[in-house]
Amino acid sequence: MIEKRQFYINGAWVGPAAARDFPVIDPSTEEEVALISLGDQADTDAAVAAANAAFPAWSQTDPAERIACVERILEIYNRRAEEMAQAMTLEMGAPIRLSRASQVTAGSWHIEGFLEAIRDFEFVRPLNDHSPNDRIVMDPIGTVAMITPWNWPMNQVTLKVIPALLTGCTMVLKPSEIAPLSSVLFSEIVDEAGVPAGVYNMVNGDGPGVGSQLSAHPGIDMVSFTGSTRAGIAISKAAADTLKRVSLELGGKGANLIFADAGEDAVRRGVAHCMQNTGQSCNAPTRMLVERSVYERTVEAARVAAEGVRVASAHEEGRHIGPLVSRMQWDKVQGLIQKGIDEGARLVSGGPGRPEGLNRGYFARPTVFADVTPGMTIAREEIFGPVLSIMPFDTEDEAVRIANDTVYGLTNYAQTQDPDRLRRMARRLRAGMVELNGQSRSQGSPFGGIRQSGNGREGGKFGLDDFLEVKAVGGYPAG
Repeated sequence: MIEKRQFYINGAWVGPAAARDFPVIDPSTEEEVALISLGDQADTDAAVAAANAAFPAWSQTDPAERIACVERILEIYNRRAEEMAQAMTLEMGAPIRLSRASQVTAGSWHIEGFLEAIRDFEFVRPLNDHSPNDRIVMDPIGTVAMITPWNWPMNQVTLKVIPALLTGCTMVLKPSEIAPLSSVLFSEIVDEAGVPAGVYNMVNGDGPGVGSQLSAHPGIDMVSFTGSTRAGIAISKAAADTLKRVSLELGGKGANLIFADAGEDAVRRGVAHCMQNTGQSCNAPTRMLVERSVYERTVEAARVAAEGVRVASAHEEGRHIGPLVSRMQWDKVQGLIQKGIDEGARLVSGGPGRPEGLNRGYFARPTVFADVTPGMTIAREEIFGPVLSIMPFDTEDEAVRIANDTVYGLTNYAQTQDPDRLRRMARRLRAGMVELNGQSRSQGSPFGGIRQSGNGREGGKFGLDDFLEVKAVGGYPAG
């Protein structure tokens, strides 16, 4: 049994103010594998006080010093990559191959991207060519509360911690209590890299406890949150009393538009993307919209692709998907699969229950529904499991209307060989991100959504801007 009860506050590992043990469950086995402690108000207050005290000095450091600090973090992170992969596989059920190839490298990729973005970043900028004594000064916003999810732990931790460090902010991280081990390891990496005491702090806790305390805390200047839309709304309300900035990366219900000329690989690629990480990605293309002339052929191709998705323990080597993260998540996904059946969608593959041969662990069957209508629950709610909903369309206008008929707006997708149509899709699909013909976005591209998918942008220069305030200065000496 792994025991990680301590928090990282003011440059030291400290015990909780009050013992509140919380078990970490291996979703592949349903067994308790670790114990952490959940913090209370005293722990939150201590972490915020440490960050506030460290801010004046850290905010005024030379950017080169902050860059050197992050470079050390990257070097240690890469050295401890296998430990990180094993931690994420144990805590949240990512197959070890995925942990090594995607979960860990998502963190290093973002760190590298921020280091590239900061090198020519101007913290003091001229207003324009006609105002020689005006400057725009980009100031760190202050002490930031960072509340991160369990589904892509290091992806989200690095998207928040690294730009905050580089811009001169101090911070308190509250990782998901379901998957805290990777963030404990990350805190060890930050400590080894020599980040000054108080600049980075970590307190484990749940949403109603430490999460709510940070969101409402008068000593916090900004909350950066990734998670459910429901929690994002609650955080926004709690933060409103102190008018702190809130940056949100929330849920999604991505539409994947398959036009008749899309090509044979488009369907297989769409199914694979939907099922990756056991469907537990906010940007998963879970609604497949298909031009009617190729609809039945596409449904059959999706069935074949889904039935080729292997399900196995996260600890097993090879290419497969693992379990859902928790019993709560498994129950939610099972309920929505049954809802799809009850509301009349055509079950093409998968369905309720565990895959054959897996009677323990939070495993779900890769599931495909056809003949889904826009009003069905599975077409509107974020399922966060390996479930794909397929629906037909007759015209481009209809496809765009269905795609945009959602409260979300994170990522949409389009597959066609028509360049003019691709350009139209890029403009007409309402989302923070659009991917065309399987082309992912490059390093440094902003990640974030609109409407109930959130309001911030993470990654590269855009992610640096999120942690800065704009200060206008007149009378700045020339030269």
